[in-house]
Amino acid sequence: MAQHIYATTSGRCGPAIPLLPAPPTLPLPSSTSRLPLRPRRMGASDHLGGLAVVAAPRHGGHVAADPRRPCGAVLGEPLAAAEAAAPGGDDGSELLVHPSAEFAAQALVSSTQQYREMYQRSIDDPAGFWSEIAETFYWKQKWNPDEVCSENLDVTKGPIKIEWFKGGKTNICYNAVDHNVEAGNGEKIAMYWEGNEPNQDGKLTYSELLDKVCQLANYLKSVGVRKGDAVVIYLPMLMELPIAMLACARIGAVHSVVFAGFSADALAQRIIDCKPKVVITCNAVKRGQKLIPLKNIVDASLAESTKNGVDVGICLTYENQSALKKEDTQWKIGRDVWWQDVVPNFPTKCDVEWVDAEDPLFLLYTSGSTGKPKGVLHTTGGYMIYTATTFKHAFDYKPTDIYWCTADCGWITGHSYVTYGPLLNGATVLVFEGAPNYPDPGRCWDIVDKYGVTIFYTAPTLIRSLMRDGTEYVSRYSRKSLRVLGSVGEPINPTAWRWFYNVIGDSRCPISDTWWQTETGGFMITPLPGAWPQKPGSATLPFFGVQPVIVDEKGQEMEGECSGYLCIKNSWPGAFRTLYGDKDRYETTYFKPFAGYYFSGDGCSRDKDGYHWLTGRVDDVINVSGHRIGTAEVESALVSHPKCAEAAVVGIDHEVKGQGIYAFVTLVDGVPYSDDLRKSLVMTVRSQIGAFAAPDKIHWAPGLPKTRSGKIMRRILRKIASRQLDELGDTSTLAEPGVVDQLIALSDC
Repeated sequence: MAQHIYATTSGRCGPAIPLLPAPPTLPLPSSTSRLPLRPRRMGASDHLGGLAVVAAPRHGGHVAADPRRPCGAVLGEPLAAAEAAAPGGDDGSELLVHPSAEFAAQALVSSTQQYREMYQRSIDDPAGFWSEIAETFYWKQKWNPDEVCSENLDVTKGPIKIEWFKGGKTNICYNAVDHNVEAGNGEKIAMYWEGNEPNQDGKLTYSELLDKVCQLANYLKSVGVRKGDAVVIYLPMLMELPIAMLACARIGAVHSVVFAGFSADALAQRIIDCKPKVVITCNAVKRGQKLIPLKNIVDASLAESTKNGVDVGICLTYENQSALKKEDTQWKIGRDVWWQDVVPNFPTKCDVEWVDAEDPLFLLYTSGSTGKPKGVLHTTGGYMIYTATTFKHAFDYKPTDIYWCTADCGWITGHSYVTYGPLLNGATVLVFEGAPNYPDPGRCWDIVDKYGVTIFYTAPTLIRSLMRDGTEYVSRYSRKSLRVLGSVGEPINPTAWRWFYNVIGDSRCPISDTWWQTETGGFMITPLPGAWPQKPGSATLPFFGVQPVIVDEKGQEMEGECSGYLCIKNSWPGAFRTLYGDKDRYETTYFKPFAGYYFSGDGCSRDKDGYHWLTGRVDDVINVSGHRIGTAEVESALVSHPKCAEAAVVGIDHEVKGQGIYAFVTLVDGVPYSDDLRKSLVMTVRSQIGAFAAPDKIHWAPGLPKTRSGKIMRRILRKIASRQLDELGDTSTLAEPGVVDQLIALSDC
């Protein structure tokens, strides 16, 4: 039996979850503990992996040394200081990377002064700031101008409440698709699609996209899907995935995209929780040379959900002909329907369901510390405004851009920055089904040249993976079309940042190193490419309307240079509204740790110039003899070694120190394991952080266990490090499950 999904923060309240324990103390500046994830100290020239980072890039970017400044600089002052920085030498000053004068002159936000003025207005008058932007979108009915935003982030003052543009009626599909057609851009390419094989491709104009969205929306209506009903989407990166998302949004249905790498059990959990009327999938997908029978996985999950009282009536299946033929697909008559047999028969016109700004748009399940997935619920109006605005400014979007984000739509990045953010700006988006290293490690750059990609947004994991292969595959392709690069998913260590900038971007493309979360909906701290200089590894400054604060373990805001817990002290339009069916968990996880703030769960350092350095989750902290060390800090030191391609650090029990440091290290291709290299890596950490942070064990790793999205499964690494090999858990979501066996085999090396 399907159920309607509402955005009320009361939801279906589950059992109360006890208050989180007091967050651990993060390392603070002292004689023995340095700020986490700060770039290693460099002079004007710094050697990394055979590449020299020099003070005069080849294509007009400007690199300068960052002058010393006293603690306590306020927003605005550090920017001016950074702009005025002069080239430095061997005094330990950090490199600053400035946009070229040509880039800055054409940027949407072209100076620190312009940013400061816009940012200050967004803080002083958030209702006016965001209302002006909202006016550029289509609203069937305007919101109450006196109630643009209503919020309470303090659990001691009542239930948590975040509302933006309530009472306004709109539709995100209409604004993302119809609006572009009506503006005369119907013949503009909305999507390019690149398949698993280099000879597989396709494209859709905005007019064609509208037709296909309407046909699917009409089909969904014909089988009883209505406003508030859930639809689960379990598809690979075909164009049909964003089409399905948009079709749901058009009729007011709530889509829940599940990454097509999750196991049947994981999919069943999500189906049982949201009780969809329809599941949309495809028969199979090929990733590299591996065939993945998605329909079989869906069949198993639907059988499990039926046992738990959730019976899904329709399984709409797209025939991915390049992967598997119809006759080889499992089929249940009466439930299973072929997409190609029914959807094209429906009209290409479909009325829009006008929804309230606070009506639900989608549910996206994310991992939780309790083991049960968290159903993050985003609503329509605020999310629409925020994703469109962050995309436009963080990537300095121009109408001629070809934009490629390598993320899967099964994650929030695919929702906000493959689908909604770009299409709301009328952008041309590249959707990629394949693997970035298939048929060889040059695939990404082949795609960039083939389509003339101008904005490339990817994850540090992929960057480090490509670093392992050196520059051979990069140099085969021109990449001259690129003008902006982006990083997402985890803190990018300075070595990877510089390689991305120097090698992929030819020292001419600014990098938008974005910090945000599934829960935030869009970018929170990010460079604006033309506005201010960047520091390798820093997410820099807050986006418009965002007030980040760093607090200590008592919840006290800290000023100036500091290290602590990253919180947000105000609401923003893209914020999630609740965890579906679990209001207690929503408040306990995000708002009770520090009353009056949204708690991100991340550690953060702020330097003397006001730049933010994300150090990863606060639970990724190891306590070694009383020293609390961020794992990201140790990993950053390890990968700064020219022979280390990638590293992942976990804590292990230590009878003397309490916890020890266990490092999994992947070497650059062709570099052999050796005791001398092991000692060299340890010395690198000792010299950059201190003897207290030296790894107790270095475990050679041919690869690391990662999901298809690139996330390292540290849970598995912890079990291997502690020799709890019978407790590895589900490894079905790993891109290469065989890596686990390799790591176990090398555990005594």
